[in-house]
Amino acid sequence: MRQRRVPRGDDGAGAARPAVAPKALAVRWLARREYSRAELAQRLRQRGVAVEEIERALDELAAAGYLSDARYAHAVVAQRAGHYGKRAIVHALKERGIGAGDAATALAPLADSDEFADAQALWQRRFGKAPADDREKARHVRFLQARGYGLSVALRVVRAAPGASGDDIDAD
Repeated sequence: MRQRRVPRGDDGAGAARPAVAPKALAVRWLARREYSRAELAQRLRQRGVAVEEIERALDELAAAGYLSDARYAHAVVAQRAGHYGKRAIVHALKERGIGAGDAATALAPLADSDEFADAQALWQRRFGKAPADDREKARHVRFLQARGYGLSVALRVVRAAPGASGDDIDAD
């Protein structure tokens, strides 16, 4: 017969869980995936860690090479390229607290890409055939807009679909 595990903190002694050092917490999180400095700072603040301790721990991790916003920005761009438009990727980087310099460096490979071709390839993977009616056309356009492509690009993609008559879609 299996023994019942006693939950932490309920061992009868009334002792609370020992506090884990902020640096150890950050290393544990970084071992699972990349984080931006802002994301780690936010998570540590939610744990009740003092701002001075957070800054000291993150500075040590950055100096040791474990924490890099530039590396994180490159990872986000590599993950989202081909699935999202440049506008959506820029928004994701800003949302995660990546600085303008690191974001620009990470986005440099996307500068040469053709946004229309990327949107068309995404549309082809997702739908593959021309929309049958206006309702479906609107759904295709919304899909591309939600992925960070502008209205003009989304409309061009839907109009360029094989067998589509793009005359009945207006840019209004």
